[in-house]
Amino acid sequence: MILQLHRTFFSTTTTSSSSVPSSHPLSFCHFMLQFRAIQTPPIALAPHATSSLTGATVQFRTRLLFPPRVTAKCHATSFGNFRLQFALNSTTPFGGGVFSRRFATRPATDGGKQKKRQVRAAVVRGKEKDGGAVNDAASKEVDNAAASEGSLGEKKKKGSSRAAASGEEDEKSVKKKTAKQKKTTSTQEDGAVEASKKSSKGNKKKDSKKSLTESAIEEITENSASAKDKVKKKNGNSSLIEEAKPLWNFTYKPLYPPTGKSVVVVESVTKAKVIKRYLGDMYEVLPSYGHVRDLAARSGSVRPDDDFSMVWEVPSPAWTHLKSIKVALSGAENLILASDPDREGEAIAWHIIEMLQQQGALHDNISLARVVFHEITEKSIKGSLQTPREIDINLVQAYLARRALDYLIGFSISPLLWRKLPGCQSAGRVQSAALSLICDREMEIDEFKPKEYWIVEVQLKKKELRSNKNLTFPAHLTHFDSKKLNQFSITSDTEARDIQSTINSADFHVVSLKKSKSRRNPPTPYITSTLQQDAANKLHFTASHTMKLAQKLYEGVELSDGIAVGLITYIRTDGLHISDEVVASIRSLIIERYGQDFVSQSAPKYYKKVKNAQEAHEAIRPTDICKLPSMLSGILDGESLKLYTLIWSRTVSCQMGPAVFEQIQLNIGNPDKSIILRSSSSRVEFPGYRAVFTDIVTEAVQDKDSDEFSRDQTFGVLNSLKTGDPLHVVQTEPNQHHTQPPPRYSEASLVKKLEELGIGRPSTYASTIKVLQDRNYVTVKSRVLSPEFRGCMVSAFLSHHFSEVMDYGFTADMETELDNVSGGLTEWKGLLRDYWTRFKSYCERTSNVHIHQVEKMLEKKFGDYLFASLPDQSRVCPSCMEGTLIFKVSRFGAGYFIGCDQHPRCKYIAKTLYGTEEEEDASQPNSRVEEPKLLGVTSGSYEKVLLKSGPYGVYVQLGEDRKGYIPKRASVSHQDYGSLITHCCLYKYDQLLYLPIKGEK
Repeated sequence: MILQLHRTFFSTTTTSSSSVPSSHPLSFCHFMLQFRAIQTPPIALAPHATSSLTGATVQFRTRLLFPPRVTAKCHATSFGNFRLQFALNSTTPFGGGVFSRRFATRPATDGGKQKKRQVRAAVVRGKEKDGGAVNDAASKEVDNAAASEGSLGEKKKKGSSRAAASGEEDEKSVKKKTAKQKKTTSTQEDGAVEASKKSSKGNKKKDSKKSLTESAIEEITENSASAKDKVKKKNGNSSLIEEAKPLWNFTYKPLYPPTGKSVVVVESVTKAKVIKRYLGDMYEVLPSYGHVRDLAARSGSVRPDDDFSMVWEVPSPAWTHLKSIKVALSGAENLILASDPDREGEAIAWHIIEMLQQQGALHDNISLARVVFHEITEKSIKGSLQTPREIDINLVQAYLARRALDYLIGFSISPLLWRKLPGCQSAGRVQSAALSLICDREMEIDEFKPKEYWIVEVQLKKKELRSNKNLTFPAHLTHFDSKKLNQFSITSDTEARDIQSTINSADFHVVSLKKSKSRRNPPTPYITSTLQQDAANKLHFTASHTMKLAQKLYEGVELSDGIAVGLITYIRTDGLHISDEVVASIRSLIIERYGQDFVSQSAPKYYKKVKNAQEAHEAIRPTDICKLPSMLSGILDGESLKLYTLIWSRTVSCQMGPAVFEQIQLNIGNPDKSIILRSSSSRVEFPGYRAVFTDIVTEAVQDKDSDEFSRDQTFGVLNSLKTGDPLHVVQTEPNQHHTQPPPRYSEASLVKKLEELGIGRPSTYASTIKVLQDRNYVTVKSRVLSPEFRGCMVSAFLSHHFSEVMDYGFTADMETELDNVSGGLTEWKGLLRDYWTRFKSYCERTSNVHIHQVEKMLEKKFGDYLFASLPDQSRVCPSCMEGTLIFKVSRFGAGYFIGCDQHPRCKYIAKTLYGTEEEEDASQPNSRVEEPKLLGVTSGSYEKVLLKSGPYGVYVQLGEDRKGYIPKRASVSHQDYGSLITHCCLYKYDQLLYLPIKGEK
């Protein structure tokens, strides 16, 4: 293989020597340096990072690190048939500025086909056939173009435009010179660019090349076909090098104080109004109302076969918002994109630029800028305007990868669910994992077998003849008959009663006494997930309601002085750190309000291992710590005030000292110490950070049912005892207990579990739980998530046929890979390509599964639940007495039922699930009939009397349906329905059924 690579490499360099600067010859040493780096990359390869050798083309889908002496920035290089992939912030050994910044290319295709390339600066095109000669003329033009544009690094800082060029051999000249392919092609003059532009007008059969005036991610299929047509007409069919117009003209100069008119685009109306008041008339602040476009909600919007191109759709209201922005840009100097400081916000800014560019609203004199507001305060907003930046393409690509991945999973699995499990609407990557957690916990509860155990509790009292003080304290049994007891040492009432009588007849004294102190550190500041958990546990808020209230506090609230201001920082964050300036103000407040002893000795630094540092913003905190919750009691509504109080108290407490507890433990025994009782208690010696939670300003969230007093009283009693003090048994009480199954998930505990497993992002947990409820997969009862049978079916189906998708470890690893895309460590299309290859095979296998196989799988898994309501647990069909009752999927509608396997000969249905009746009014739960219900048989002919339901209500039928036979029927009134079900009062209807029907003789 090395010899083949050696031969290919040198054949390439021989034919293209004139196009490579002499200072960096393409030697075999250079090649071996790169090849060795490929064999042992300094970073671990992701599952999709592969290398392959196809013909004379070497492909690598990973990133390599090179010495810092090289500075040109590229993603991939191609020289003839030789191809290497390099790391971001590295360069090729070819030097000379041939490959400039952000060079990108699609993976080469097999079979020697024409390879598509996307570039930002320059492309060198050669023959894609055996021999791989490079067009020397095109290479020279690239050298000239690169030399003329100067230092690319300096131009980036100045926000200048990027040049791009590409070259291609004329097809006719290729045919004429096939015999001379191994020779060096003739050199063209410096004016080849102008000549190629003229010749391209008459050369319509040649392949047209893409212009760099398209988006940064050129694979995206735009919704506007006219924009593409304009690009094609503009580019023509040039076979050599084209000068590209600037992609986006970003500015890095401070945008405050204003030097001209600027248009600021934010996401919400509330935020726009608040920011407008701070900036003045030179800034026009407009809302985008979220995303201005999204993937079309139909199949085929993500096209894996077309290099994962995407079809975007602009909603009708978004056109109005875009038009408003376009009108405002007339006469403006700057377009400032100030969407939220996260991945979604970065994508919104990118979408806005794309759409405005398609509409021709971004004229040459407009400078673009991306700014982020971590808090909506005057100081923060003006400070952010002084440090603008450009769009972070890594975050955009992470958004595209996540969006495409979720779309492919949803639009691939959901149609299968519709066909295999009617009524089950959708499935998703994070949604399905969360549903699996809930259903697996329910399965654990169903399979749990409780065990009985007993605990003996004793009330003791110090023997003081002349004291009327109540010195009673509790203790529990730890040793009996000189043996240490565990949880299941006492398992019956008889054993417990025997121990009780032994304790009552014994004398006790204090055997040992142990005192100690413990410190409890303050909690960390809030991040998105912990805020949702605490709000659920302490305020009983749902995750979605918490985020709704927090969003309102972040966007801005009008205070009593008429000034609107954001009260808290950005609410979607994984970061725990707080800026030094804010920490200083918090510590000053603590000293002023609580005293010097309550502030920590040094400002604690909180860190969390965040997968993507670019999204690790500050923790959730008040924008002004001096705005006490009590000051906002007349301004905020009750729920908003509670949430603000929760955030304020947590932020203040994180900079306070630890709480100190004094603990005491007593061992109490009989004279021979064969029986040992233990009593322990603690009290707060120094409140530390706990002082903020008892402050009057945090009254809105204080726990009114605190048992602090009873604990202090018990501690006082224990503290008054000493070793050897005699004790008197006041009462002995054996208590029966049973082991409990694991609890069902609440919203708080589910969020915590998802975060522990690394599934999803904290900002998506609220919407994930809401989707599960909207799909009727889970219900919330007493703040506990319980799975519906529909949800259990979906989870079982996916676990059986899409085991990889439902695997918690795989879902968490996928989240890590998506975060690596944000950090520029993983190529997003390589990630999608690898995942789609595996996922597609699951879909193809599952599509061939017959509905009867699904029925059997569900019957096997949920048989105990499905057939538990049958009388005597018998599965023999009571109608035909021959068939067996089985679980079946209805051919019509979205119902499931338990029916006879002799269908259609026997149409007996024992139980229906999720039929059309489930949408009935809940006020009439008993009006549904599990038809046909066998009420009995007639006394004379022994014919079956069946209770059935029809379009006009409930009726009684004599005999079963048979071809050519019309059975007798009689309607049932609502008054008689209950008696028929409970007492089977058939006399009245038996008489009615024996009346002649119309036409009967």
